[in-house]
Amino acid sequence: MDIELFMCRTDNYGVLIRDPVTGLVAAIDAPDVAPIEAALTKRGWKLDIILVTHKHFDHVEGIAPLVAKYGAKVIAPVLAKAEVPNADRYVDEGDTVDVGLLRADVWATPGHCVDHISYHFAREQVIFVGDVLFVMGCGRVLDSTAAALHQSVQRIATLPDATQIYCGHEYTLSNAKFCAHIEPDNPAIAMRLKAVEAMRSAGQFTVPTTLGAEKSTNVFIRAKDAAEFAARREAKNTF
Repeated sequence: MDIELFMCRTDNYGVLIRDPVTGLVAAIDAPDVAPIEAALTKRGWKLDIILVTHKHFDHVEGIAPLVAKYGAKVIAPVLAKAEVPNADRYVDEGDTVDVGLLRADVWATPGHCVDHISYHFAREQVIFVGDVLFVMGCGRVLDSTAAALHQSVQRIATLPDATQIYCGHEYTLSNAKFCAHIEPDNPAIAMRLKAVEAMRSAGQFTVPTTLGAEKSTNVFIRAKDAAEFAARREAKNTF
């Protein structure tokens, strides 16, 4: 799997993936048109598929113009039909999606919103989690529940430690500071906060992360139960 990562909007991540055998290319969400076009041009790729994780405008705003220009096929969550009309296919838990010879299992991962899905490429050990899980953080609970978000996060946490996690936003510095606030005596968090500060000062991306890194430093994955998770999520809202 070839992966091109870049920034969109203010803090969204844009991601293109390519099957090196067939040359087929997919975008994970479509936050904005121009950065996606620039990334395609940089790599000499053509957009074939858009894989949508959820309905929020900052993940779908570029769909219509990209479809018009490239004829890309749109695959979207079944519960996002109202916000992502005219998709070529709607998917849910248990479905599979192919990008050439690359195959993703579709996971229903509600919590940030009810329609949210993630795309897990098991053979490549890569998962695209949208706004459910962030580097050292997790998404806000909007039209879903903290219990659902906790369940989704814990499901992701069952994957192998080497799994690469691509999320939808660059929120890591704020998240790292919150983790240090919650677990001030955790040396792994303290070390990672320093590393994140240096990376962000240098303009470096903190995505992707690995599940192993998150298990030692992400206080949402580390919450002992659903109640502690919900309390931490509520505390982060005003941190």
